[in-house]
Amino acid sequence: MSRAIAAPDVPPRLTRLARIHRILTLNAPVQPGAAVRYLTVRNVPPELARALEREKARRAASLNETVIELLRRALGLGEAERSNGLARLAGGWSAEDLERFEAAVADFERIDPELWR
Repeated sequence: MSRAIAAPDVPPRLTRLARIHRILTLNAPVQPGAAVRYLTVRNVPPELARALEREKARRAASLNETVIELLRRALGLGEAERSNGLARLAGGWSAEDLERFEAAVADFERIDPELWR
């Protein structure tokens, strides 16, 4: 006579939808409106991956920091585009300032015929 062996208390295998729900629940913000902790992006095209690597190197930042900043700017959540510092000078010249500047650079506007033969 054979005796049946009782199976241990093993939860049934989760369906695909249940697994997705569990992952989303585990990664969900602790409070409504709080930041999502993790984001996985799959199948990144090679040209996009290369561009991200170049941008990461240019910024001297981690890939994570680079992607977050790019997403913030693309979605209008980040600060304005970086400034070269000249915006504060725009529109700050008087007519007299402009006249003096144009007089100072007038020589650069002249073409030397000897150089263009």
